Amino acid sequence: MNEKNKISVVINTYNAEQHLDRVLTAVKDFDEILICDMESTDHTLEIARKHHCRIVTFERKQYNIVEPAREYAIHEASNEWVLVVDADEVVTPALKNYLYTLVQQEHCPDGLFIPRKNYFMGRFMRCHYPDHILRFFRKDKTHWPAIIHCVPEVAGRVEKIPAKRKELAFEHLANDTIENIVYKTNQYTRNELERKQHKHYGTMAFFWRPFFRFFKTYILKGAILDGRPGFIKAVLEGYYQFIFLAKKYEQSI
Repeated sequence: MNEKNKISVVINTYNAEQHLDRVLTAVKDFDEILICDMESTDHTLEIARKHHCRIVTFERKQYNIVEPAREYAIHEASNEWVLVVDADEVVTPALKNYLYTLVQQEHCPDGLFIPRKNYFMGRFMRCHYPDHILRFFRKDKTHWPAIIHCVPEVAGRVEKIPAKRKELAFEHLANDTIENIVYKTNQYTRNELERKQHKHYGTMAFFWRPFFRFFKTYILKGAILDGRPGFIKAVLEGYYQFIFLAKKYEQSI
């Protein structure tokens, strides 16, 4: 294979043993698997070594987000093309074949948004599909800002896999428990407060922002079709907004 057509899979890990074996099995035929570990204390590294991954370490230090480690990891990859995969995401054989076909094209894009299938309470959530994420790109044209949940910046043409191509979507295994979602809500709202420390919200925001997020998820995005898990998910989306606003008010008094 042409050296320019080789693909490195980059996976950032921190205590990621739960799904890692399945995730690594799914990407075993790529040219390189690079694990960038943030000082795991479970069996993450043991699993990575079993799959013959190349391992680098990123010291967590003061970071409580993964984005700085992503920036470091993609530029540690050996190949020009990088596919970033979370430690709870499975790459389908169809997606692998699609990417290798893509990089052989003369006018292929410099970055690619890939759809993702999300699960909640053991159920595929139609309301969160296609959830496109920019995870495939040329590393030398890409910068990943140190901002939580930010989109990487690709200097070049970026395309998107159509949502109808569900066979090309990541399988997102997270399937978070309510306890874990509440934990993440606390973490994510804390980071959002740091980004929006100069923004101000009126009293009415306490009513319309949580309600609109619930309405958007449940009605506009179709969580109503996902049964009781869909309703619970929509309520949790509104809950996130309320917690953020409550913390914002707490800061001001």
